[in-house]
Amino acid sequence: MFSNSIIFATYYIISCVNSYKLKNSKPDFNRIAIKVGSNVITQSDGSLNDGRILRLVEDIAILYKQGIEVVLISSGAVAAGRSEVVPSKKTNIVAAKQIWAAIGQVKLMSSYQFLFGKYGIQAGQLLATKESFRDRRHYLNMKNCISAMLENRVLPIVNENDTISINELMFTDNDELSGLISSMMDCKSLIILTNVDGVYNGIPGKKGTELITRIDKESEDLDKYISSVKSGFGRGGMITKCTIARKIASQGVDVFIANGTRDSIITDIVRRKDVPYTQFIASSKRETGVKKWLSHSDTFAKGAVIINTGAKDALLDEKATSLLMIGITRIDGFFRNGDIVRIVDEEGNNIGLGKSQYDSKKAEQNIGEKLSKPFIHYDYMVINERNKSIYQE
Repeated sequence: MFSNSIIFATYYIISCVNSYKLKNSKPDFNRIAIKVGSNVITQSDGSLNDGRILRLVEDIAILYKQGIEVVLISSGAVAAGRSEVVPSKKTNIVAAKQIWAAIGQVKLMSSYQFLFGKYGIQAGQLLATKESFRDRRHYLNMKNCISAMLENRVLPIVNENDTISINELMFTDNDELSGLISSMMDCKSLIILTNVDGVYNGIPGKKGTELITRIDKESEDLDKYISSVKSGFGRGGMITKCTIARKIASQGVDVFIANGTRDSIITDIVRRKDVPYTQFIASSKRETGVKKWLSHSDTFAKGAVIINTGAKDALLDEKATSLLMIGITRIDGFFRNGDIVRIVDEEGNNIGLGKSQYDSKKAEQNIGEKLSKPFIHYDYMVINERNKSIYQE
């Protein structure tokens, strides 16, 4: 499976890792989610880059040996399988990707298990789909599984289950999945590894273009800087990464976008060494587990309620407020009691979403009424922070 040179390098690195000590690590690195993109661990022909995987495993093993908990979110299955099989002409592209994912996932995990095993680290696989996050019960099942793995010193390796994820059931890419996992597992930091050094204020390599090293909630909109071009074998791009990074940072997680083809990039970030990366600064705000789940549940919303100006003002105020039936002017779509619904103002702006305490029929019957039970209780509602910040200005 691996060349003799790779195996020799592995044993040499193991001896170094066992004596390596991290210095200057911060409390915000006690538990880290690390996302590895396809373009980091695959070669130009789509085959796995064993040498690069070895370097990443080395970095993660150093963290592991120092007691830092790591959840690894790794792409690469479809790309790895693509180099192994050429589907027949009658096989459509969806089926081809499923075949590549089925073969490639085995190859990917075999590589990780072999290399982590040389460091005495047991690695376990979790395959996820969007369905895993659809309701609170499934969400907590996955969280409990990963928590148990970490407690037993098993390193979780998470990937989307590309063999059954099709179209609407798919994540945007593993950047989205890494955001969900880091939020769900209360990680202090998320490191997204790609094949560039971070976010630039122009086209990388062009004269005058510089790396943006720090982004916080006050930073300007980055869309005008970022190219929508997607490279190599990955499904996502920098726009997706920045969108996810901003969202996760707003939940109190430091997010780093860095170049995974650089040796020791993970430990260099943890040690705060002077290496290139873009950091999205974590908000001081801490959300409950329920609100974290809700903040990623927009795609699961069953319908929408349109609210009046008074209700909008109340929800966007700093004071915690539930959405009452008296503030609702219209019901859109069909939903049951307990479903997630969107909250929309009269101009069509998305204000937030939450877990309904009424079904759509009963809600429609009580529009504008003064009822004791709110339509959405504050504890089960999230407000779009962008709308909130604009309102407060």
